[in-house]
Amino acid sequence: MRCTGCRTENPDGQKFCTTCGRQLAGCPVCGAPLQPQHRFCGDCGAPTDGGSAGAGRQAGEPTTAAAPAPSAERRQVAVLFADLVGFTSLAEGRDPEEVRELLTRYFDTAHEVIQIYGGVFR
Repeated sequence: MRCTGCRTENPDGQKFCTTCGRQLAGCPVCGAPLQPQHRFCGDCGAPTDGGSAGAGRQAGEPTTAAAPAPSAERRQVAVLFADLVGFTSLAEGRDPEEVRELLTRYFDTAHEVIQIYGGVFR
């Protein structure tokens, strides 16, 4: 990727220019890779100008009309809490590696189901 500041050609995947240190293409807030057609960063939600006249510009370059950043944002969320009833008594008599494998399978399954419904597993 070519730096817009010093015009140095940088290896793919670099976030900053190896010559001048300028931020290369990516989200101006979190640095995550951006798709030109996306209007917001998929990692932090920052506006990217994707799909508009400013699309394809390098991070750090000025836009013609910068919208003021909101000071607060309200979002509707749903939180899932799951309690593994009887887990302590189940885990007491088992080998720690067996318990770890059991939990890994549980979390993998939970992660798949949550993603099917558009959720985020953290």
